[in-house]
Amino acid sequence: MKFTLFSALTASVLMLAAPAAFAGDAHHPHHEHGVAGAESLHLDAAGRKWATDEVLRQSMESINRAMKQALPKIHRERFAAAEYRKLAADIEQQVGEIVENCALSPEADAMLHRVVGELAGGAGMMEDARPAARHDGADRVVQALKSYGRYFRHPGWKAAGG
Repeated sequence: MKFTLFSALTASVLMLAAPAAFAGDAHHPHHEHGVAGAESLHLDAAGRKWATDEVLRQSMESINRAMKQALPKIHRERFAAAEYRKLAADIEQQVGEIVENCALSPEADAMLHRVVGELAGGAGMMEDARPAARHDGADRVVQALKSYGRYFRHPGWKAAGG
């Protein structure tokens, strides 16, 4: 993945930042971002989950671990705005790692970037001033983690909140 892909991801994240903006997409020669979230995901042509690589698995584990730690306080409405901002920054850092370093087939990459778009969109919502939007952003991240587990091979994966 190249810097231009990161620019495309950034543009799609801006489109995804509003809760109702699930229909936007941005294109790169073989990459799609954030189009309609999980409903546009599918398994490979043989009906199997998509392959992953070590960079992707490590970054997804990091995001998942952070969400698992945060969810008890989020559910009790005891997660402060500063904590949401820190969590969002951590997710955005891991998304950047995925964008810069994952090496999947073009088809798997296209599917992955639907999940990545949802992760980035949820992280953006967690930076909102409104508590309800921050909570909705956390939920969006959790849903993206669940979608990742449904469509990508990651041994031992158990999504936060699931």
